[in-house]
Amino acid sequence: MTTITRDDIQKLAGLSNLHLSDDEILSLQGDLKAVLQYVEQLDQLNTEDVQPAYQVTGLQNIVRDDTVAEGNVNRETLLALAPDTKDNQIKVPKVL
Repeated sequence: MTTITRDDIQKLAGLSNLHLSDDEILSLQGDLKAVLQYVEQLDQLNTEDVQPAYQVTGLQNIVRDDTVAEGNVNRETLLALAPDTKDNQIKVPKVL
């Protein structure tokens, strides 16, 4: 059985950038211990004859050729839709 120490909880809290009180550490220690005990129970199941279920909904990928569709839109038409342009480019407000 895997044991969860106080140091383990503090390390996880540090990695998560959490500041935990002593009561919260004790509570999480018990919760994580219960989760690990449940996972250990699952390890005892016999899954030898169980087929993996990769897709349980019956959906399949629909694949199509990746082709370029020729359109009738040109640069000038698209630039005309922009609120402000400069040197054949769309002018946008400064971000920084």
